[in-house]
Amino acid sequence: MIARVLYRNNVQGVLKYVSEKSQSTILGFQNTYSDTNTDMKFFGRVLYHLGNRHDSEKRYAHISLNLPRGEHLNDREFFELSKNYMEHMGYGEQPYVVIRHHDTKHEHVHIVSSTIKEDCLQINLSNDIRRSIATQRYLEKEFGLSPSPDTKQTRELPKYEMPEFRNRDINGVRFYIQDIVNTALQKYKVRSFKELKEHLKNHHIELRTVERNGRIGVSYGVAVKDGYKSRFINGYTVHPQLSGPKLQKVFEQNQSSKLLPMVKKRLEKQIDTTHGLFKTINPEDLPDILESYQKLDCKIEYDEQENPVDFTIYDKSGYVLKAEEIAPQVTIHKNPEKFKTEHTEIYVESKQLKLELQKCIKEAYEETYQSSGRKLLFSEHIDRLSVKPLVKEITRSERFLFLKKYLYIDNRRMGNMLQEQFDIVKDKLYISEAVREEKELNKKAELIKQAIDKQLFETPKEKGLLFELMHSLGTKLNGDNLCYANSNQHQIKLDIGKVQYPEQIDFYASPSFIQENEKVLDGILNEKTEKEISPSPTAIFLPLMFPNLYAAMARKYRERFERLSLKSYCQYAERKQVSFEKSPKDCIRFFNAKGFYFESKQVRLCMGSIYSKYPVGVPIAPKMQAYLESSPAFNKVMDNQTKILENIEISGRDTLKSLWAGHLLERGQYKKAAYLTVLEGVKPNLPMEILKHHMENGFKEALGVVSQKQVDRKQASLLRKGVHALDNLLGGSSYKEEEMFNGFKDEFTDFSKYKSNGLWL
Repeated sequence: MIARVLYRNNVQGVLKYVSEKSQSTILGFQNTYSDTNTDMKFFGRVLYHLGNRHDSEKRYAHISLNLPRGEHLNDREFFELSKNYMEHMGYGEQPYVVIRHHDTKHEHVHIVSSTIKEDCLQINLSNDIRRSIATQRYLEKEFGLSPSPDTKQTRELPKYEMPEFRNRDINGVRFYIQDIVNTALQKYKVRSFKELKEHLKNHHIELRTVERNGRIGVSYGVAVKDGYKSRFINGYTVHPQLSGPKLQKVFEQNQSSKLLPMVKKRLEKQIDTTHGLFKTINPEDLPDILESYQKLDCKIEYDEQENPVDFTIYDKSGYVLKAEEIAPQVTIHKNPEKFKTEHTEIYVESKQLKLELQKCIKEAYEETYQSSGRKLLFSEHIDRLSVKPLVKEITRSERFLFLKKYLYIDNRRMGNMLQEQFDIVKDKLYISEAVREEKELNKKAELIKQAIDKQLFETPKEKGLLFELMHSLGTKLNGDNLCYANSNQHQIKLDIGKVQYPEQIDFYASPSFIQENEKVLDGILNEKTEKEISPSPTAIFLPLMFPNLYAAMARKYRERFERLSLKSYCQYAERKQVSFEKSPKDCIRFFNAKGFYFESKQVRLCMGSIYSKYPVGVPIAPKMQAYLESSPAFNKVMDNQTKILENIEISGRDTLKSLWAGHLLERGQYKKAAYLTVLEGVKPNLPMEILKHHMENGFKEALGVVSQKQVDRKQASLLRKGVHALDNLLGGSSYKEEEMFNGFKDEFTDFSKYKSNGLWL
């Protein structure tokens, strides 16, 4: 099912369109003086009366619910489907009519209502498209319909196919034009009618313009299979937003955008760089070169004799620019010595080729460092890495393969060229990384001093936490010097007295959490603004990663941390769950299921968390507050929060572990979430609808795989114990237990292969 929602400032034309078709059936009215005896004339007066209480441009709603071809609902079922849709969208108490049309091959209904309520206020339209998508998904399951297309996919223009309707099918023509033109305007930043015409002609749509009294009118026509065209339809009739004046405004905005000069400058630099790399370019190869080398979509233009004359760039920003618009010097006809050839070859002696080879070497160092598990500092990795693994990484990189494709030299010469650049890159990269690492270590040392001077921790516990503070920043103490936890290469004098070391170091924090922890501690100690700190959603899990550290944090710092992390996570959670929301009450209920709650403080709604050590509240955005309060059941839902939160507490899910499990599911880390659930009994804090979605999309299979591994692990453990006993009798080496997978490790990196790095909480 697909729902289309349109808003109007006038209702008479819509009512005339939906009611005066010969092949239409009125399925029913809702919320008028009589749901059975109301007529269209009276209903029109009701909507007109309501709508004129407000001056909004969106005072009336025209909604169509469309079934896929071949699927069927009878009138009663379609009316129930429509009522359910309107209830979830917030129109449950508004007057509306449902009319079924029979003029197309797919079954559909039209619903007309007003967004203005009896108290003269407008229904809150926030997130209406997303709520509509969530409602579609829900109703598809309820009524056994095929699922709607996945809106997360990048929307592309339809394939170049001839439309399957005749010119008499005016409704099909109109909807086809509407869909193609809308998609073109979303995909491209169109700047003229001429450009729009180019986008539409390959989809069998012709565009005509006419200027009258200084205003440009537009009409559209469609070619069909048997050679003739549909009659041309006025742009306003296709859709009010697709009329000439409306399109002209869009074109002017795109043309005057501050982004356009920046895009032109970037493209000019990219094409100049390409020119500098190549000695000659066959125009036929230019699209492939720009795609592989610069990630640019390019199309060659030909004259009547099929000779290449220019090229056009379809930029990722949405702008479509001819070479002459970018810069005259990059065009084909301005560079005949480079383009008038059938041979494409990189200029071996060019400065740009040397730079590209240097990039190959640098990227190989970075890639081998990432795959090494970061056991050393990057500068140490650069210094110690032998040539053989580096060359192996270089030769399989995309950049090197691209260069080799257009370099007509033998392997010996290629090896010599790489060797010439190797020492240059190694020395430069080593020095820059060593300087950066020393600078970063100085920042960490200063942060430790600030934590002591500004009493980050409660005084009685401070001494015992200095080691954990250093460890949480990825550092350690070597005598009186601070150095990185995985290296003694850089050392900075740090006099903080005697530090109490734990008997056993048995916890691990991934680099991403160390980086986040440093950023947050620096922010709260130096009173930086939220924008300066920019905490990530995972900041809320720092007390889970470093429990002793955050448990002993002084109250004023902990409260600031709670507010920062809570706001950041809730903004993230709102984006994640909005596609499942059917109404404002769903939004509140979903947050409750995760362990968050709303409370009124004076006139503002604030968000709180059951995971906070101290009760803090973060005011929500005014638009969000208006959206939540627009629900008729707002007070009832607010009162029901206590019951949901108590259920979380009773079931033992009131810890950050359960929130972390839910976070892993939302990030698609099903395997790690399954390990948490099976091995540690952690249940994810997620609303049932979202949990069910993840179960259907891979979490159920991951649970089965991990459960089987757990059974196998127990059997293998018994077998190994027997082998270990026999091995001792024979004087063999000692047995070492295999490390268990830990679901709390970095959600982006699997460090489970490294021994003695388990996180203990």
